[in-house]
Amino acid sequence: MASVNPIPPSAFAVPAVSSPNSARESVAVIGGGVVGLTVARAAALAGHPVRLLDRGVPGRPDGASWVAGGMLAPFSEGWPGEDELLALGAASLNRWSALAAELGEHVVTARGTLTVAFDSADVADLTTIAEWVGARGHAVEMLSRSALRALEPGVGGRAALSCPTELSVDNRAVLTALAESCKALGVQVTTTDVVDPAALPEDRVVVAAGWASSALLPGVSVRPVKGEILRLRRRAGSVPTPAHTVRATVNGRAVYLVPRADGLVVGATQYEHGDDTAVTVAGVRDLLADAERVLPGIADYEFVEAAAGLRPGSPDNLPIVGAVDDRTIVATGHGRNGMLLAPVTADAVVAELRGEPLPEAACCAPTRLSGGSGPSSVSRPSDLSRTGALS
Repeated sequence: MASVNPIPPSAFAVPAVSSPNSARESVAVIGGGVVGLTVARAAALAGHPVRLLDRGVPGRPDGASWVAGGMLAPFSEGWPGEDELLALGAASLNRWSALAAELGEHVVTARGTLTVAFDSADVADLTTIAEWVGARGHAVEMLSRSALRALEPGVGGRAALSCPTELSVDNRAVLTALAESCKALGVQVTTTDVVDPAALPEDRVVVAAGWASSALLPGVSVRPVKGEILRLRRRAGSVPTPAHTVRATVNGRAVYLVPRADGLVVGATQYEHGDDTAVTVAGVRDLLADAERVLPGIADYEFVEAAAGLRPGSPDNLPIVGAVDDRTIVATGHGRNGMLLAPVTADAVVAELRGEPLPEAACCAPTRLSGGSGPSSVSRPSDLSRTGALS
């Protein structure tokens, strides 16, 4: 398993809580992934007594958030017509600067994303993205082959879309820092395999259990979407690890290379196979072949890990965040964008606890899926996402 950077004591510095816990409703958060941990931390900072419930240690190695690339990439993943998702992602990316400062800047592994084009069709797609995202006021730029080489000499391609404000984070360092910050804030942790939200004693309940949220709230429609990732370690004499996150489409398959201190995370495949988390030969083969097309020298890297996780897919690819009744709030359906959208989701949940829904998260309201007063099942689309990348 790839190593995680040591976390300095500054990572666990706790901002001042605005009011004593005794003045606020108690909150139970079900789910110890990146969304559940960020929500629990934000609720504790807002003055609520918080208990976190999960079937294992929060941020556990077998959880979906542990198997992630850590890309915070709302712009390079943008596409005309996805205005709500773009705005939501941009709002959450803005919040990441403060969160990273609080958790420790070591969690940030790359600044800027380069999406590489290998043929004229790729160039046309990236130009479309650049024009659409740029027209909405975000920093994007098309780069020539020479400009791409100047930034990343080892990366192939004839052109690239540059999104300089995007970030990538070490997902495992983030989970560790969030868990330690929650502990420092007094968040209580209960390990349990069986949870009935209605039976919990807390005043309010937040269901942030990823794809398993449907079992806890049957009216909420989320499903497991499998994705495989690889971890590679740079060896002495190997080509340098790119300074930027590098993305591409190779033979119709999306691939990304995300820097880590000792190498790269390569992802990601996408399947809808229920709760299957087996790593397949075909998945590993395709990821390695596609990554080598992007960074030809990668063949000399050490193969460290192959893993699969299950992302919670929603019917319309937007998260499901908001109150489902007077006591219960749901926070799920983030698909491949759980790491990116965790900060804005946490703010949205705290706003719901106050009874003042967050305007930026209006597109995530559970009521949109039923057209009425509560969430309901909606027919599942055949294609969860355009890119199939895991975050």
